[in-house]
Amino acid sequence: MPNVRPKLDLRSGSYDDVLQRVERSLDVQLNRTTMILKRRSIGLASDRGTWVRVEVRPPEKTAEQGWNGTETSAALHGVARPEWRQSVSWNDPDQDLMWRADETDLVADHPVKPGGILTADPGLSEKWWATLRSSLTALSGHSTTRLATPHTEKITQARIDLAITGAFGDQLDTKVEQWSAAHADLNWANLTTPTCMLLDWEDWGMAPHGLDPANLWVNSLAVPDLASRVYQECEQELESKTGKIMALFLCADIVSAPPSYSGPLHEPALRAVDRLVKELRL
Repeated sequence: MPNVRPKLDLRSGSYDDVLQRVERSLDVQLNRTTMILKRRSIGLASDRGTWVRVEVRPPEKTAEQGWNGTETSAALHGVARPEWRQSVSWNDPDQDLMWRADETDLVADHPVKPGGILTADPGLSEKWWATLRSSLTALSGHSTTRLATPHTEKITQARIDLAITGAFGDQLDTKVEQWSAAHADLNWANLTTPTCMLLDWEDWGMAPHGLDPANLWVNSLAVPDLASRVYQECEQELESKTGKIMALFLCADIVSAPPSYSGPLHEPALRAVDRLVKELRL
């Protein structure tokens, strides 16, 4: 049988040797008390008032467009995001892993929902919504050779077709006609409040137009008033054919999983699917 790579989860184990290497390479001191551990990344504040995000991936996940999304996002103008400062990356052949650290401006504001499903209206200001709207408009106007990689996998027509037909059958028109630059992981953990900033740019690139609004809308379905506001702000994208395809693509994961997995998103996603399937039926 072929060797199966064990799943790496940075939330367990000690990686101080990695952090020490980052400190030497970037010439910073990292504040361990500010550490935020996720499955694939570690984030910490530095002694010069910046934020350092350390990420790990297997080499095959870096082979094509690379994994310098945060660095290349420095070319995006008109988008509310932390400014990129510098980075370092290296190969760990013993573990067959690639490591990368990016230093960016420190964002003092907190994520709208650091983790889990948002179930209460966060009470976002009109200024917040205006910043989100202008940022998404500016972002979609950019072009890049990068292809967005939601969950580290390239988003392609084949991937979209497979997800939708696997969940809802093959009698739907899933042909994507519009592509534009997207954040590709726009959820409430990657948006801050009270000031609106878009965080975590490692997966950005060209994607079906409307991916970002659809992602935010689907992640808001447990709060009907919030979902309605997202739809209102992004109506043009979400009412487009490609926007509907993206909403159905994202709902596929939710409704295909046991209700206990998606919790309060499950029932509203099922209702959304009923409408979207009817509108996309051939």
